[in-house]
Amino acid sequence: MGQGLDGKVAVVTGASRGIGRAVALRLAAEGAAVYVNYAGNARAAEEVREAVAAAGGTAWTAQFDVADTSAVDAFFAEVVERHGGVHVLVNNAGITRDSLLARMKEADWDRVLAVNLKGVFNCCRAAAMAMLKQRWGRVVNIGSVVGAMGNPGQTNYAAAKAGLEGFTKSFAREVASRGVTANVVAPGFIETDMTAALPEKARDRILTQIPLGRMGRPEDVAAAVAFLAGEEAGYITGHVLHVNGGLWMP
Repeated sequence: MGQGLDGKVAVVTGASRGIGRAVALRLAAEGAAVYVNYAGNARAAEEVREAVAAAGGTAWTAQFDVADTSAVDAFFAEVVERHGGVHVLVNNAGITRDSLLARMKEADWDRVLAVNLKGVFNCCRAAAMAMLKQRWGRVVNIGSVVGAMGNPGQTNYAAAKAGLEGFTKSFAREVASRGVTANVVAPGFIETDMTAALPEKARDRILTQIPLGRMGRPEDVAAAVAFLAGEEAGYITGHVLHVNGGLWMP
């Protein structure tokens, strides 16, 4: 264990499974000490921590809802007090509540925006002061190809992910002078629990739209995140990096 992120402290939200899990493992492999955030699945989060430890790294689990401002503030205050700062923040926590707009419940709109967009605001704001003070920081927000191209039944999710891109670009401009970068990694269709639930016909239809002919792996996304979190990406900020097999080519 240990390469470009030795001595750095990383926080990955929604890290108990899927893309978040792969990101946590990859950042730990790069030498970072990683906080594995989760909302409810304590066993899965502990399995990620154990996997990091088994590979010789350091990780802790941290349960909180990213949409809960007080909980987020308390967590980051504790991290800064314990370590003196926080260096890498990966905002991966996200949910879907799919429905055609005409039938969408207001609660489903509100909850998706609260977790997927307000959660990023909460975490970035809580981490920003420490990053600005130490004059080094990497923020990587996990977007989605849906935020760029849209998707029927996901107006709430698409709105949150599109908003995430504008948020990140504005935030990047605010913090750049202090050596802090902020970027978006926007995955396409990735092999996760979310896509595993798709009917076979839907999966086949999706694959016909992907030039590379396969769904992505969580590790494909984690590799992009690790690059943007490292020293070598220090001159990249406000960028949206699409990891989608050619499904969307802006």
